[in-house]
Amino acid sequence: MRTLSWLAIVRLGLIQMCLGSIVVLTTSTLNRLMVVELALPAVLPGLLVALHYGIQITRPNWGFRSDTQGNRTRWIIGGMAALAAGGMLAAFGVTVLEQSFAMGMAVSVVAYALIGLGVGASGTSLLALLATATHPRRRAAAATITWLMMIAGIAITAGVVGAQLDPYSHGLLLRIVAVVTGGAVVLTTLAVWGVEARVDAQAEPDPMPFMEGLKEVWAERKARNFTLFVFLSMTAYFMQELILEPYAGLVFDFTPGQSTSLSGAQNGGVFIGMVIVGIAATGLRIGSLRAWVIGGCLGSAAMLGVISALGPLGPGAPLVPAVAMLGVFNGMFAVAAIGSMMALAGEGRGRREGTRMGLWGAAQAMAAGFGGLTGAAAVDIMRVQMASDTAAFGAVFLAEAALFVAAALLALRIMETARSPAAQMVPGE
Repeated sequence: MRTLSWLAIVRLGLIQMCLGSIVVLTTSTLNRLMVVELALPAVLPGLLVALHYGIQITRPNWGFRSDTQGNRTRWIIGGMAALAAGGMLAAFGVTVLEQSFAMGMAVSVVAYALIGLGVGASGTSLLALLATATHPRRRAAAATITWLMMIAGIAITAGVVGAQLDPYSHGLLLRIVAVVTGGAVVLTTLAVWGVEARVDAQAEPDPMPFMEGLKEVWAERKARNFTLFVFLSMTAYFMQELILEPYAGLVFDFTPGQSTSLSGAQNGGVFIGMVIVGIAATGLRIGSLRAWVIGGCLGSAAMLGVISALGPLGPGAPLVPAVAMLGVFNGMFAVAAIGSMMALAGEGRGRREGTRMGLWGAAQAMAAGFGGLTGAAAVDIMRVQMASDTAAFGAVFLAEAALFVAAALLALRIMETARSPAAQMVPGE
């Protein structure tokens, strides 16, 4: 069987980089412009970002289409074009908001819906192609490569766009976004062109209706259980997203600059954790993906316990190292889970890899929105009920740790240990 070469995996990673580059414009740059320059309530960009997550419930449908209508390449390129159009329209919406709030919001709602559809169509089809065409021994490394490239795309775009936007003007914003979105479509087309034709993983036409195909996949015990695992673990993963920096400020007296650095330390830890799993699982063949998933979940739970325990110590406590280690374990768990997702996507009824990846992608998107919202709401409730901010945040972090332990126990039950490395030797190319 012809599988993806390392060069082909890197080429597909470029598409993930493009996805991250456009999405970060909407979640950071446009978010800041609405709140700071236009003095709008922070809840408005928050709701728009939640809309783009909510639209991604369509991921199973996009995956099914790429399974049954053949030619995943066109869905990857078409989805990226829709995402680019949404990104451009979102930037235009910011400029309209200054003149007319109602018209600007109408444009923004359409834009963020397009962004959700584009991410769903392109991202799901891309993951389905990776899942079907990557050799089993390369899955951990493929997951690491593609996700690190996405993180790189996010970091580079945020840094470069931030530097180029001064002094700010609407015209400058539109020109910069046009370059990023247009470049993403061109790079995606060049990166994916011809890759699918060189592997034995082409999707084949199938006339089955979507709901029947989805019911088939949902009837598979492994697919059902893994959907629950993805939702549970990703809810735990995202619960701290909106509360970690406020915790640092309220309990440890961090300045805004220091709390931003705290986020940087966590993301640096995620990067290191992903690299560790990629090298260990693929290069050194140490541990199964299940072992790395469980270890990452339990390690994340332990570090959340440490972060909670540091609260009573107050300013001067070693919060930054603890958060960095939380990032390391988060990265280990996340990339091993993605590698496991690729492996499980090919199990069960044939020609349903995209549908399974779409189902799990939808679970992840819903968990991202639900987890962040639940964490923030729980802290608000606890701060009213409890005597101190320290106790309130600590209780939520411990609840998040319990979710990670539950996710580890679920992974222990439902995930199978990989076959021995000898049975999964990569064939010569």
